[in-house]
Amino acid sequence: MKEPDDQDTDGEKSDRSKSGTRQSQRSSKYELRSPMKDDTTDETFTEEDSYLEEEDTDLEGLEGSSISFQYDDLEITRLSQETPAPAAEEAEEEVKKKISESFYYDYMELASMPFVTPDSNIPLDLLTLVHSFGYDCRKRANLQLMDSNIALYIAGNQLILLNLKTKEQIYLQSSSGEGIGVIGVHPYKTHFTVAEKGSFPDIIIYEYPSLRPYRILRDGTEKAYAYVDFNNNGTLLASVGSNPDYTLTIWNWKEEQPILRTKAFSQEVFKVTFNPEDEEQLTTSGSGHIKFWEMAFTFTGLKLQGSLGRFGKTATTDIEGYMELPDGKVLSGSEWGNMLLWEGSLIKVELCRAGNKSCHHGPINQIMLDEGEVITVGSDGCVRIWDFETIDTADVIDETGLLQIEPINELQVGKNVNLFSMEKMNETGSNFWLAQDANGAIWKLDLSFSNITQDPECLFSFHSGAIQDLAVSPITYLMATTALDCSVRIYDFAGKTPLAQMKFKQGGTALAWVPQMVSYNGAQISVGFEDGVVRILEIYDPKGLTIFAGRKKILDADLRLKHVFKPHTASVTALAYEHDGEILATGSKDHTVFFFEVERNYKPIGYINTPGPVRQLTWSGISHPESTLLIICENGYILEAPLPTIKEEDDDKVVSYEIKDMCIKCFHFSSIKSNILRLIEIEKREQQKKLKEKEREERRRKAAEEMGEDGEKEFQEEEAAAEEEEEEPLPAIFIPPTPSPILCGFYSEPGKFWVSLGGYDSGFLYHCEFPPYDKSSNFKEQKDEPFDFHFLEDTENNPVQTITFSVNQTMMFCGMRNGAIRVYLLSENDPSLTTLEDYWHFNVHDNNYGCIKSIATSFDDRFLMTAGTDSNIFVFNIFSEYMLRKDMKAKVPSSRFGMDAEPIPKDIEDPKAYSIENARRKREHDKLMKEVEEIKAGKREQLKALRNEFRKLLEMNKELPQHMQFKRTDFDLDSKIRAEIDRKTAYKLQQVRKELAWEKEKHELGLKKLQNRFRDPLESDAVVVHAIQSDHKISSYRLAQPSRYSKFKRPSQTERRPSKLERFEKEGAGRKDSQKETGGSVSIQEESIIEKGKKFRPKTLSEIMVGNQIAKTRKLILKAEKAQLKIQQRKKEWEELYKSKPDDDFEDPKDLQAIKEAQLYMGDFNLKTAPDYRIPEHMRINAAKKEEELGYLDTLAHGKKRHMNKCILSLRDLKVAVIEEIQCLVQELKSIQSTLHRSKHIPIPQIPQIYPDEVPEKRFQYNEETLLNFKQEQMKKEDEKPPQVEQSGSGGSGGGFLRLSSEKDGDLTTRDSLSRSSKPSGFSLDIPKFLEFEKAEPTDVELEIMKRDEIKHVYMQQYLVNRIKELIVTFDAELRVLRHQKLKLDIQIKLSDLHHVTLFQEMLLLKNFEKQENILQERVNSSDKEEQFMQWKINETLKEMEEKKNEISKLQDQEKALYAGFQAAIGENNKFANFLMKVLKKKIKRVKKKEVEGDADEDEESEESSEEESSLESDEDESGSEDDVFDDSICPTNCDVGLFEMALQLREKRLDIEEALVEEKKIVDNLKKEYDTLSKKVKIVATNLNAAEEALEAYQREKQQRLNELLVVIPLKLHQSLGRLQERIVQLHEENSKQQKLNKEWRERRKRLAQEKREMTKTINKMEETVRQLMISKFGRVIDLEALQTLSVNTTLEELKIRKLQKELLNAKEMKMWEEKIARVRWELMMKTKEHTKKLHQMNDLCIEKKKLDSRLNTLQNQQGNAFQGLRKADILAKEKVTELIQVQTEKISALKEEIALLRKKGGFILPPIRSSQENEMEPTEL
Repeated sequence: MKEPDDQDTDGEKSDRSKSGTRQSQRSSKYELRSPMKDDTTDETFTEEDSYLEEEDTDLEGLEGSSISFQYDDLEITRLSQETPAPAAEEAEEEVKKKISESFYYDYMELASMPFVTPDSNIPLDLLTLVHSFGYDCRKRANLQLMDSNIALYIAGNQLILLNLKTKEQIYLQSSSGEGIGVIGVHPYKTHFTVAEKGSFPDIIIYEYPSLRPYRILRDGTEKAYAYVDFNNNGTLLASVGSNPDYTLTIWNWKEEQPILRTKAFSQEVFKVTFNPEDEEQLTTSGSGHIKFWEMAFTFTGLKLQGSLGRFGKTATTDIEGYMELPDGKVLSGSEWGNMLLWEGSLIKVELCRAGNKSCHHGPINQIMLDEGEVITVGSDGCVRIWDFETIDTADVIDETGLLQIEPINELQVGKNVNLFSMEKMNETGSNFWLAQDANGAIWKLDLSFSNITQDPECLFSFHSGAIQDLAVSPITYLMATTALDCSVRIYDFAGKTPLAQMKFKQGGTALAWVPQMVSYNGAQISVGFEDGVVRILEIYDPKGLTIFAGRKKILDADLRLKHVFKPHTASVTALAYEHDGEILATGSKDHTVFFFEVERNYKPIGYINTPGPVRQLTWSGISHPESTLLIICENGYILEAPLPTIKEEDDDKVVSYEIKDMCIKCFHFSSIKSNILRLIEIEKREQQKKLKEKEREERRRKAAEEMGEDGEKEFQEEEAAAEEEEEEPLPAIFIPPTPSPILCGFYSEPGKFWVSLGGYDSGFLYHCEFPPYDKSSNFKEQKDEPFDFHFLEDTENNPVQTITFSVNQTMMFCGMRNGAIRVYLLSENDPSLTTLEDYWHFNVHDNNYGCIKSIATSFDDRFLMTAGTDSNIFVFNIFSEYMLRKDMKAKVPSSRFGMDAEPIPKDIEDPKAYSIENARRKREHDKLMKEVEEIKAGKREQLKALRNEFRKLLEMNKELPQHMQFKRTDFDLDSKIRAEIDRKTAYKLQQVRKELAWEKEKHELGLKKLQNRFRDPLESDAVVVHAIQSDHKISSYRLAQPSRYSKFKRPSQTERRPSKLERFEKEGAGRKDSQKETGGSVSIQEESIIEKGKKFRPKTLSEIMVGNQIAKTRKLILKAEKAQLKIQQRKKEWEELYKSKPDDDFEDPKDLQAIKEAQLYMGDFNLKTAPDYRIPEHMRINAAKKEEELGYLDTLAHGKKRHMNKCILSLRDLKVAVIEEIQCLVQELKSIQSTLHRSKHIPIPQIPQIYPDEVPEKRFQYNEETLLNFKQEQMKKEDEKPPQVEQSGSGGSGGGFLRLSSEKDGDLTTRDSLSRSSKPSGFSLDIPKFLEFEKAEPTDVELEIMKRDEIKHVYMQQYLVNRIKELIVTFDAELRVLRHQKLKLDIQIKLSDLHHVTLFQEMLLLKNFEKQENILQERVNSSDKEEQFMQWKINETLKEMEEKKNEISKLQDQEKALYAGFQAAIGENNKFANFLMKVLKKKIKRVKKKEVEGDADEDEESEESSEEESSLESDEDESGSEDDVFDDSICPTNCDVGLFEMALQLREKRLDIEEALVEEKKIVDNLKKEYDTLSKKVKIVATNLNAAEEALEAYQREKQQRLNELLVVIPLKLHQSLGRLQERIVQLHEENSKQQKLNKEWRERRKRLAQEKREMTKTINKMEETVRQLMISKFGRVIDLEALQTLSVNTTLEELKIRKLQKELLNAKEMKMWEEKIARVRWELMMKTKEHTKKLHQMNDLCIEKKKLDSRLNTLQNQQGNAFQGLRKADILAKEKVTELIQVQTEKISALKEEIALLRKKGGFILPPIRSSQENEMEPTEL
């Protein structure tokens, strides 16, 4: 079959051709093609070059062709590709410039048309769309309004314009044929956009209301558009694509030109909008993101710059709805229902309702700004109105980032409503909105919120989600549909109206119309549901029923439940009625097919099992000889089941409905597609070979004609070479590992059928035949292949999903997976489909998700209905010669007579209800169990009767006389038999013991383990002590051994280090304390000394003068103070008076205090749940501390329980003692009553008993009898089978043991009591025996004695009874008191248990955190230690630096003193001062002094002396040659030699000081470097420490958050909540009434006070005027009386005078003391001066002598220099000694000068001079 040519304009063409071909065809179709500008401003526009290149290549095939279109205002001529590029660009620019506003495209050329096989007679209008009943309610922005009456929405490949009033529909077909992505409306409602889907789809802009295509925007995305939006002026259009490119494009839509283009995001984008206030700003939102765009001018041009919104602490969410605010902020919704206010690219605040409730329960789908109010639309079905100002000015108020606001108004549309979008209806004077409900409805909402606001009105109702099935009435134009939205709907497709709907608890999955043979008026439908239930619904006209008052509006049709049954356990997938209507077959995913007898109210016949989930059920037609059922399973199995035989059996006798004897044929499909492809390839290659053979023959003939034999040889060689070429291998045989699913099928002939498959085997229709029935064959091992196939064009990836036929079998309608309809024309009686070639193909439903689930024709073949998974239902008119009547309408079946009186069957609403088969099996099982129980009961009754008869015989035997009684052995029939039985029994017992030896040992070991596990750890078992008279009882605690937590203390792994603050506080506190202590001690000593001095020192005249002055001043001050005190008291009174006066804005201090307290204490601002909560170190806790808490709690609880157990055990001992005493008293009472007459007897009190649970230790004492009793009890329990077998620990297995122990206790107690009371009882029994023999009458004395004894016995009787009662009452009182104490303790123990659980959970949690916490703590500790060590080193370095700086300052001071002393020595008018200063300041390079160990060699000394001599000679030469050169070695003439020598000595000293300074500075520099290095290291260590501390703090915070997540139980008493609240309500009412009374009283008082205030104001004004006049008359002016009163003395001046006197006295004393010191120091200075003068004279003499020696030495050198080459050694030594002597003397001189300078200073103090070793050596030589 040939592919469609250019006549094909629908979506199938795009599937069969490349995008380039499609674009070339479209470019030839549309005359206008707007090229891109070369100087585009968007950086992504580089892609357009490739687009244009592709377009150019596509247009190459159209060379030489030209097509022209003429319009009223536009003529465009298509340029051929031969035109040069520049000319083409100019032409295109001219074309672009010529686009007129009046230019329109032709809709008929744009709209996709059906594809029809070429050269066929199929009309294009074979199917015509009549009506659409569906609505894709879950498609984004699928509801737009053009005006108040016309709504737009997308339905598959159609755009529907719906008139809301007349409900008429207008259809616009998509141009691509692959669906419509999104629609948008111009702000002025003059145009609307249709953004297509497909390969590089277009955006078509239609004009409204003419509906003519106005502009086409091309190449905006790759596959589909997700959203479009116009700017506020309507000049620009923004579009965003869907997967895979998500391209955002800004269009100048009128010029068909893109302005900017970029990629919006890497994930799905939901929406794009312009900012209404700023057209250069856009916003996009989508999956997990929101992005803010801005058109910005850059150096490369205009670009789109996007800023991605950062959620920060807020969870990432999909954003459906948002709104741009006028100031640039954006308000968006969230998935959890709160609103997010974005500023910049960050969340400014999150808005929620009061109490942190979300704004909506679910996502916010749309946000709008209307008339100054913000409207939010939520998926919870609510529309809420919010105040715009509140939102616009919202800001964060706390760390949570939440701001609580409340809506102004809200509207709850409905319960099951999911609002997706809203559009405002332009109706004047009203505020109506049209809302899209994602649950399948269109609502009209009134948001005026006034007194006349209308309720929400549902205008249209649709299916939501995929439609599962569709069925058509066999006699009228009625259609039924069902979907997973749990609804069944009825439509009149001829009248284009929906009639009725019915809702259920489960979604519908299958549908079938009951045939007319069953329901003559076609009023019934059968519906299968996803829970396996099948319901028969009846359609009727309710107008025929009786109308009751208050009934709702009567509809045209209604549905009623007729039958309901549940044949399956999984969803029902297929329903099929046999052609006679006798049997209904239901198929399900539970691999079963169930049959029902329709005539007998759908009585179950039975079911068969299938090898896979059932896909389709089809009964054979009338033409088949036998009625068979075609069962198609999804997993490749096709079954044929015969008509089941209906057996007349009673339902009670049927055990199961499974039909096991049915002859079922099976066909297991095996893939043959690879074989088909292989055959096609073989055939293709054979054709190619034939063509090659023909070509060879032709070439051979030509070669023979031209070249002869040589040509034939060459040709044979070429043929041989060609034959040697290897052929490509044929395609391999492939069978898919997973069977391809079977989609649909139908009968062709008896035993033959056609099927369509998906997956690998799609693309063909396979003709199959059932193999003969073989009872022994296995379905799963069977493999069958089709015997024929038919190729279907373009169905390789688009298989046929469903097939139906017209009534006359001339047309086959196919529903495709991509939502297309394909119609094949058939010839009559053609079961092999040989004429299946010509077809009509049209895309109707959505190509991506609009798979056609069901397709059906009307009973008269006039209409075709399709239902798809895109929620759309389309009705088509089938081409016919007969015209349809406009008033055609379906006839709704009328209601049956008595229908309203019929009971409605009970519906099956529980999805877990039993199916028919399961219910049958359950009933049979229950019946069988009942029969077994009846048989058992009969046998038991027989055994019981025999036992009773034998027991009677034994009793009769006992009643006989002794000699007539039978022995027990006489009842034995044969003694040997009993002996044999006993022997066998003993043998069996022995065998059983042997067999059970291992079990016995096993159970003994198990018992020991149980005892070790459960009993041995117990410290005490539970003991229950019962009261004697009442039902009160008290039980002890079942106390276990102390837990391991209370036994030991686990050392803490993380020792807390002291924080820096704590260390500083400790150090600071220590320092302060030490300072305080030292300072305090010093001050105390000083004070004590001063006080002693004051006591013993006599007063001087000056002190007396000072004291008098002080006394005088004090008197004046006292006088002034008294006046000031009076003034202050007066002021205070005035202030108090003014304070008592309330201000205008006066508030009650109590209220202010309450507000202050609320501000301080309301809300814990340091909550542990806060994200930034910082845990103090002393509050940090670890597992060890928590174990200590747990251990302490366990120890405390254990101690209290142990104490209470001791009390209860002592109470039990008391009861035992009381019972023993009562037994003794009772015995004594009995003995007394034996002597009294019966008339005087008092009832003997019953002796209390010891209950089994009071002695639980005897519970484990048992014998054989006890075990047998226990066994019998267990057997009884098993027979009874109570519903609840749970019993307390004191009952159960220990019942038998307790009975035995209680009986034994009773026996023991009675024996003990008898033994104790044997004496009184014996005495009492002797009396009657004695009296029995004494028959004489008693004397008077005896009678008197008897009376006295009687009185005594009566008294004793009463006393004993009272004593017994007293014992009982006392014991019961003790028990009640202890019970009350135990109840209190139980509360405490329960609270401790709850606390124990919490502590244990915390401990487990802390153990999980312990390891990592220890690591982090160790890291912090190590960093802290390192930081402390580095800080210590820094401190040491700083100390050393400080010391060195002090030394440097000392050296600098020495240098200054040196210069100062020398300047003083020179004097002022010395003409050689400059020379001497130059000598002193001359810089000389000195050889560094090196320490030499040992004596130096003579050679080295000679070398040094020679070097020095040569240096001297050179110096002399220089001095001789240049007289003007400065020479510091010779003293100038007339210059004081002493000063010169002093200058030289001081220069040496200066050089020493400078060297020392250099060394110290070097050390300081090194220390600075070390300090810098250490500081850097400290910073690094501090950073590491901070990081470690932050990590530890974060870990602690995480640990605290995990601890906060633990649930803590806090029990509250009723009076703590409700009682107090009720009391508070009463108190508030009383306070309210009091406040009202007070308010009234205070208002009256306020009026009175206001009047008094006015009067007092007048009085005050009068008095002030009087005072003013008096002041003027007395003083001449207004003065300050307070200042006048206080004007007495200047205290400050007097104090200063006194201080001056005191200072003068002190200064006089101090001056006297200093004068004495000066005199003493002057005398010392004089003595020192004399001594130093002598030394100076000596020094002068020495200098003169030195000078003489120098001159002599110089003359000797000059004279003998020529004779001797070098100096003698003795001369060198002498010179060295002289030089040393000069140096020593110079040092002495400098030292003496320093001492003189110091002595001249005030307070100078000189230490004795230190002599050097050189001086000591020189002293003998000097002498």
